[in-house]
Amino acid sequence: MTGAWSGRKVGLVVGVTLAVALIAVQFLRAAERTAAATRTNACRSLRPDPVPAALKDRDAPDFDLADATGKRWSLRSLRGRTVLLNFWATWCPPCAEEMPGMEDLARKLDDHAVVLAVSVDENWDLIRHFFPRGTPLSIVLDQSKELPKRYGTEKYPESFLIDPAGHVRHYFINTRKWGEPEALACIESFQ
Repeated sequence: MTGAWSGRKVGLVVGVTLAVALIAVQFLRAAERTAAATRTNACRSLRPDPVPAALKDRDAPDFDLADATGKRWSLRSLRGRTVLLNFWATWCPPCAEEMPGMEDLARKLDDHAVVLAVSVDENWDLIRHFFPRGTPLSIVLDQSKELPKRYGTEKYPESFLIDPAGHVRHYFINTRKWGEPEALACIESFQ
């Protein structure tokens, strides 16, 4: 009798363990769907444009550009962090309009995300003149203007939200209100 009772106990424990495992798997799948919906909803208020077909479902084009101090920046070195990659120029009125919001966003982000502004200006003097008191933005200079072409960028400003795995998740043509709480929520939803 005790052998049969022990067998039932083992069967009961195995059955309960399997049921808990099944519930856990279903919970994790639901949590994954909820996280994806939250990311989409957090970014919806920024009115993202459709991601260009050439950038969908693949790694964002990498680059190697220097900032004003000579530090080299690449997407490869930023893997694991969310990146808001912005293409802009000092001579671009919409770029100048959105820069204060971008600076505000950069101040609010922690080390898990970075706002990387790629300037297509002719030299650093123009950028230093544009930001006479400095800026919290990470800025690199692409005098060749080749990197925007690799992203299909033709107008400025244009921004690409790149997830920690290095994929373009959202694309923004023209200005956005980057200093608003919704922009911070959008970027933080990928952390």
